[in-house]
Amino acid sequence: MTPQPNPEAGAAVKAADRDHVFHSWSAQELIDPLAVAGAEGSYFWDYDGRRYLDFSSGLVYTNIGYQHPAVVAAIQEQAARMTTFAPAFAVEARSEAARLIAERTPGDLDKIFFTNGGADAVEHAIRMARLHTGRPKVLSAYRSYHGGTQQAVNITGDPRRWASDSGTAGVVHFWAPYLYRSRFYAENEEQECARALEHLETTIAFEGPSTIAAIILETIPGTAGIMVPPPGYLAGVRELCDKYGIVFVLDEVMAGFGRTGEWFAADLFDVTPDLLTFAKGVNSGYVPLGGVAISGAIAETFGKRPYPGGLTYSGHPLACAAAVATINVMAEEGVVGNAARLGTSVAGPELRALAERHPCVGEVRGVGMFWALELVRDREAREPLGPYNAAGEANAPMAAFAAAAKAGGLWPFVNMNRTHVVPPCNISEAELKEGLAVLDAALSVADEYTR
Repeated sequence: MTPQPNPEAGAAVKAADRDHVFHSWSAQELIDPLAVAGAEGSYFWDYDGRRYLDFSSGLVYTNIGYQHPAVVAAIQEQAARMTTFAPAFAVEARSEAARLIAERTPGDLDKIFFTNGGADAVEHAIRMARLHTGRPKVLSAYRSYHGGTQQAVNITGDPRRWASDSGTAGVVHFWAPYLYRSRFYAENEEQECARALEHLETTIAFEGPSTIAAIILETIPGTAGIMVPPPGYLAGVRELCDKYGIVFVLDEVMAGFGRTGEWFAADLFDVTPDLLTFAKGVNSGYVPLGGVAISGAIAETFGKRPYPGGLTYSGHPLACAAAVATINVMAEEGVVGNAARLGTSVAGPELRALAERHPCVGEVRGVGMFWALELVRDREAREPLGPYNAAGEANAPMAAFAAAAKAGGLWPFVNMNRTHVVPPCNISEAELKEGLAVLDAALSVADEYTR
């Protein structure tokens, strides 16, 4: 589709947005949202006809890009057949979506509880763990994000938690491995893994194992920085959970459904959790959907005992039809393999080459279509390009970088002192290289703030 400029329509959209839309995570008077006229594949465009290559996949969820015709058609067909139906009934789209998801989840995670998104998936996973164990506490990592609802945001380990932190949510945070900024004075991945596991077991011991229902981790942390865990870490957490009777929850809301070059990131580490949360890529966000994949042991807990939870729109037929179509498209078009191949052959090598050229790049890390560049003022000191949770003038270097990327026709994913390279998993090699060339130029702007 060729973008057709229509600035008058764009002005009307922006005016209505300003008058009536209350935006998330924002000071309402300090934002200026872009008015989007359309999107297709890996691109979207505004009402002035400017087109952007989306290196953010929306919010890391358009894993098959925008407006895939097979998924659009499936939604239309489902709307014509059965637009909605209550969750207590067996519905074809819901049953088929659950079957296709269960076929791809690791181990015996064969029961699927549907939610409307990732945050409520986490809410229900934690509720299941507490009811299954009869214990109150949950352990989660600093540098994590698990959602914006009350329990999920308390489990979160980044600054978005602070304003809503009740201090009574039964959550204890710990340090997960992150070698580039190690909290354990580690010099290599082996040390980082061993010391992080020792720290976690010490935390379990001092909190009291008999009080801990669950440990929840993003398999690969997403918004917090795409820190791929060192070999053996997730397996070590699995062992600690087994040792102390703790439910192991993996949050795959962002990392799941092809993002890492596997259906689920857990497959990269040969680890099976007790509960696995998903959303986003399950249907590329075309209709809101999330869920919890549940192990046999936890499902059995609620075999004759009612599970005290549910949602009016759980397993909504339109959302499930979109999921069925998305999963089938991913399988038929080799989307998961495309993410793996381009991650290995293009993204990884090209991003590392950028790091050699640009003094602002402190570290490159990632896998598949899931990469982060850590931007710094000083490579030796590893001083971030912007301070932790920076705003205003302190965030000027990152703002200048983002503006340069957008001016070049690339929409970046920027968080704190990082830019993430997270395009659709079915992006073409040519499109990926196009975006990396713009990223190269934008990093030159960030270089001006180094010393």
